[in-house]
Amino acid sequence: MQNMDAMRAEMLTQALPYLQKYRNKTIVIKYGGNAMQSEELKRLVMGDAVLLSMVGIRTVIVHGGGPEITDMLKRVGKTSEFVDGLRVTDKESAEIVQMVLAGKVNKDLVKILQNAGGKAIGISGIDGHLIDAKMRDERLGYVGEITNINIEIVEDILNMGYIPVISTVGFDDEGNVYNINADTAAARIAGMLGAESLIMMTDIRGVLEDKDDPNSLITKIVASEVRQLMNRGIISGGMIPKVECCVEAIRRGVNKVFVVDGRVPHCTLMELFTDEGMGTMFVGG
Repeated sequence: MQNMDAMRAEMLTQALPYLQKYRNKTIVIKYGGNAMQSEELKRLVMGDAVLLSMVGIRTVIVHGGGPEITDMLKRVGKTSEFVDGLRVTDKESAEIVQMVLAGKVNKDLVKILQNAGGKAIGISGIDGHLIDAKMRDERLGYVGEITNINIEIVEDILNMGYIPVISTVGFDDEGNVYNINADTAAARIAGMLGAESLIMMTDIRGVLEDKDDPNSLITKIVASEVRQLMNRGIISGGMIPKVECCVEAIRRGVNKVFVVDGRVPHCTLMELFTDEGMGTMFVGG
């Protein structure tokens, strides 16, 4: 028992300088559908976000919800087709995306945050013209390319002491609704906020030297090294667009971007507040 108490005390001592470093800074958490694997895990992730907010860290959550969208499309008899990792989205599917992300997933997360003692306001990219968009590629239908981020509404929510919870749907001047890639939106929003860090939650440990060896984690990558890692095949497949978003966030002024396994309880706290971390950190240079 004494050894356990000593370990807990050591962890708190180790966290102190990081708590001081991040106080009054902005952290953006991109919470993806693949990391939302259970209600218990959602409660742990949202509980960590409440903790960050309560110790004075300006915390923003940007979320996706791919599995929930797929499930709802199945219910209405629509199949999901993907091109280069992006969901082909016709007009009816775009309405379903809006319903699932802005209606169900967003409000579920707000509810969990508030039940954990936090203060949260859920918005979509449509609210306050937060995410203006246009059609990215006619082959993809209503998949949006971001044309502008109006960050004022997020700043206002933060300044009132609330956690903004953002669902990534956008729209254009004609009123068309677009499905926006959550990684892309999180990178843009973090850059506009001048965030200290962006945490990308996914379903793998991070970038692996050997994709078949989970112990070959690369703990730190300088943005200028990414192209070389792609050429060597270390960053490949579905990791390419995610890593490109990490680099984009760094280019837009975010100091550090972390790719972590969102299925691990308290991964956010372990990454931010321990010397070892647990995922892959991207930095400028």
